[in-house]
Amino acid sequence: MMESIPIIFVIFKALVLGTGMFYAIKWHYDQGKKGKVQERRAVLRAAGKVAAIFVLSLVALGLLTYFLLSKLSLDMGLS
Repeated sequence: MMESIPIIFVIFKALVLGTGMFYAIKWHYDQGKKGKVQERRAVLRAAGKVAAIFVLSLVALGLLTYFLLSKLSLDMGLS
């Protein structure tokens, strides 16, 4: 019984995520058909801002981690 629990949870997770993705794609497709036409430039600008914020936060998190590990004198070697 205990060996089947992870299998059941993985199948459940795949079903939930698959259903969520289906409805998300369907919703976006239906919104596009409604006639809510946004300017492509505005959408690209917003996507660029989100990507820039993500990259900057990723770099900041990496630097914070590096300095914290240096401060605690932890070994950061790859070998």
